[in-house]
Amino acid sequence: MRAVSQHKWWRALAQDRFLYVLLAPVLVYLLIFKYLPIAGEMIAFKNYRLADGIFGSPWVGWAQFQKLFASQEFYTVLRNTIVLNVYQLVFAFPVPIVLAILLNEVRIEWYKRTLQNLLYIPHFISWVVLGSIVIALLSPSTGFVNFMLKAAGLDPVYFMASTTWWPVAFIASSIWKEAGFGTILYLAAMAGIDPTLYEAAKIDGARKLRQIWHVTLPGIRSTIAILLILQTGNMMDVGFEHIYALRNASVTSVSEVISTYVYTRGIVNLQYSYTAALGLFQSVVGLALVLSVNRLIKLLGERGLW
Repeated sequence: MRAVSQHKWWRALAQDRFLYVLLAPVLVYLLIFKYLPIAGEMIAFKNYRLADGIFGSPWVGWAQFQKLFASQEFYTVLRNTIVLNVYQLVFAFPVPIVLAILLNEVRIEWYKRTLQNLLYIPHFISWVVLGSIVIALLSPSTGFVNFMLKAAGLDPVYFMASTTWWPVAFIASSIWKEAGFGTILYLAAMAGIDPTLYEAAKIDGARKLRQIWHVTLPGIRSTIAILLILQTGNMMDVGFEHIYALRNASVTSVSEVISTYVYTRGIVNLQYSYTAALGLFQSVVGLALVLSVNRLIKLLGERGLW
């Protein structure tokens, strides 16, 4: 029986050999850049020194984690990371859904394509450029936003130096850059909705908002659920480039997140073991969040990631 099974496996492999050849570079990439680096996590349990190497550095057990959890900086960084991600989840996550619904209702094809292209463009611009644009727009002396405030008789606001306004600028710039590109998956999901459902809704007297509520949103619910799982899995991670392009010394108390903290302490100050412990903590919490939310989504009747 086992020999028959192996024979079928080899026959299937030979039959689809070209597909496996195409898959091979992806598997090699995952092996080299995703799985082999996991062995480096042992640095978190050592007092790593470049001269001694990974295997020559002495073991210190949980000492790096004890140092991490005893640091007040860690809790500040953790709070900032979670708060910014919660803001992203509450304010930025729904925007692509709304944009996709609005674009889906546009019937003039050339106008729809033009809008889509305009919405997609910011995604392909680096945060270095977009960050400079945001800072220029919000400048208290020459920025367009403060120019409008002055024209309205209001005092200028130094948005990028305010611990209150900086998170607002962060979320707004994130929406500006990624919301348009995020509509792609939702528009693809809407394209798969049976048109007869809309016709039946019209016959039943449903107006446009009712059609969206009872046909469009249920039709893309599984896509929303999967993207929500992925977004929640990133709850412990905020993009380094975005933060680094917008932050400054005046708002460190709200802008220092795990990614920038790892760069400052690990790369600049050479505290590799300490930041490796932080990275391992971040990964474990992220994995726990993905498993938990995936389980919750499946309990609610939707398909999860697996």
